[in-house]
Amino acid sequence: MTQKTNPDGSSDQPDWDLRLGYLIHDVSRLRRMMFDRALAPLGITRSQWWVLAFVSRRNGSPQTALANELDLGKVALGGLIDRLESSGFVMRRADPVDRRVKRVYLTKQALSFLKQVRKETDKFNARIVEGMDRADLAKAADTLLAMKRRLLSMSEEAPPATRPGRRQAA
Repeated sequence: MTQKTNPDGSSDQPDWDLRLGYLIHDVSRLRRMMFDRALAPLGITRSQWWVLAFVSRRNGSPQTALANELDLGKVALGGLIDRLESSGFVMRRADPVDRRVKRVYLTKQALSFLKQVRKETDKFNARIVEGMDRADLAKAADTLLAMKRRLLSMSEEAPPATRPGRRQAA
């Protein structure tokens, strides 16, 4: 694809990196929107599912660690955990060493439910990539993973107050 250059040196086409950023954002937004629709019959929101997915990877995590991992405020996460707890999906227990720390655990009901959600997720993801070449998908995944690693390394280079997910005290 050739790019048309104006006499002043500017281009009629947006910069490639800007288009890539919009494309990544749009694909992510559309995927979230369609995923919400796919999970709606199961009676769970994406936010609730996201918390369950994180807890399933680190069962017994402190609530504050989950808030940091999910980039949520403690109050917002607390509300989500309250709803999941009242639905029977998680339970909070005090840490055996520090009683101020609340750890979050999945229930048997949640483990069973997550198996069902994973089946729906697998079907959903299969629909997204249907008809696409596996080698192209692998290359796209490798490229996105490399970008993620670079962004994470850039975040570590930033001063602590400006790192993503870190809120500066007032």
